Amino acid sequence: WDTEAYCLPFYLATAPQQVAENLLIYRYKHLEKAIENAEKLGFTGGAALYPMVTMNGEECHNEWEITFEEIHRNSAIAFAIFNFIRYTGENKYLAEYGLEVLIGIARFWAQRVNWSIAKEQYVMLGVTGPNEYENNINNNWYTSIMATWCLKYTIQAIEEVKEIDANRLKEIFTKTKFNLAGETEKWQHIIDNMYYASDEKLGIFLQQDGYLDKEQVLVKDLPAVDRPLNQKWSWDRILRSCFIKQADVLQGIYFFEEEYDLETIQRNYDFYEPRTVHESSLSPCVHAIIAAKLGDLDRAYEFYLRTSRLDLDDYNNDTEDGLHITSMAGTWLSVVEGFGGMRVKENQLHLSPVLPKNWKSYAFKIGFRKAIITINVDTEKVVLTNESEHKITLNLFGNQQKLDANGSLNIKY
Repeated sequence: WDTEAYCLPFYLATAPQQVAENLLIYRYKHLEKAIENAEKLGFTGGAALYPMVTMNGEECHNEWEITFEEIHRNSAIAFAIFNFIRYTGENKYLAEYGLEVLIGIARFWAQRVNWSIAKEQYVMLGVTGPNEYENNINNNWYTSIMATWCLKYTIQAIEEVKEIDANRLKEIFTKTKFNLAGETEKWQHIIDNMYYASDEKLGIFLQQDGYLDKEQVLVKDLPAVDRPLNQKWSWDRILRSCFIKQADVLQGIYFFEEEYDLETIQRNYDFYEPRTVHESSLSPCVHAIIAAKLGDLDRAYEFYLRTSRLDLDDYNNDTEDGLHITSMAGTWLSVVEGFGGMRVKENQLHLSPVLPKNWKSYAFKIGFRKAIITINVDTEKVVLTNESEHKITLNLFGNQQKLDANGSLNIKY
C-alpha cells in the first residue's frame, strides 16, 4: 500500500499519465491472485485480498499479524483508483479495469465485518491498522472508515460505468457474477450501520477499542536510549504501550480532510501526534501536511526534515537495510501538498502556498491535466508559470485565477 498511498501521487503530478495508470493496471493483473489469497483465508464469492508484499500477486510477507490482519492495504488500492480519476479527470479506467478490482475489494469488506448483537452495529475485529505497534485489535478507526468508503465508492463507480458504457457494465457483472440488488443492498446496510470507535469527552476518533485503557505516556517523556522502540523494547512491551509507530487516525484524516472541520482535525492531531514515535518512513510527511494545514509551519518544517533526511541521518537506525522510497515520496508530498497546499477539488487544481521561515524561497513543477505549471514561492509573492499550450483555470488562495497558455501570474501575499 506504500505505492498506492505515497508514490502514486508523485507520479500523477510529475510523469506521463500512463506511468500512474500502469501502477493500477499492475494490481488489476493480480486480481485473480488476490481472489485466491482471500480464498485461502476462507472468503468466497470473488472477494479479493491483495498481498502486503508481492512480486507476482502471491503473498510474500511471513508475519501473520501483517499478512492476515493489516488488511487496510486493500482500501489503499481502491483509494488509488479514486485518486487517479480525481487527478486526471478521466474515468474510462473504471470501465476498463478499475470496477472489477473495486468489486473484489468491496466483497472482501462485506464479508470481513460482522454484526455485533451487543452494539447493534457492524464491527471489524482482529486487525492491524497503519500503526504496526498494535496487532490483533478490534475496530481500528482507520480500517473501518476505509472499508465503508470502499463500499460507497464501489456503488458510485457502478453508476459511473453505467453512464460510460452500459454494455461494458453488463460484461463486468457477468464476469464477476455480480448480484446488483443483493450485494449493493448489503453494502448499504453496512455503510449505514458501521461502528466507529470515538471518545466524546476528548472529541477524538479512537485509534481502536480500548486505546485509552493504555497508560498514556507522551513521546517527549521517553528516554532517547529507548529509541527506536522496535530495536530496544520487547514486543510485549510495545504492544501494551500507547506509542504509535506512524500516522493511523491521522492517515484517515489526511485522506478525507474535507470531511472534517479544522477543530476536529486539530483535536485529533493534538492528541495523537505527541504519542507518535515516527518510526516508519510513512509517518512524518502525513504529519507535515496536516501541521501545514493547521498553520503550524514550524512543526511542519520539522516533519519535512524528518522525512527528507530519514536515511541521510539514519533516524530509525535501519538505513543499512536499504533506502526508503516512501520517505522520498514523502519529501515531495511535504513540499507540494504541505507547504504548497496542493489539492484537487471538484475537478480543479487548488493551491495555497506558504513559506517556512527557514527558507527564502522554493519552487516545484506539476503536470495537471494538459497543463504544466511551475510554482515559485518567496517572501513576497507567488508566481505561477504555465509551460504548456493549454490554458487552465485554477484556485489560488481561494480565488479563481485564469492561467493562459505559456502565461504567468504574479500574486503578492
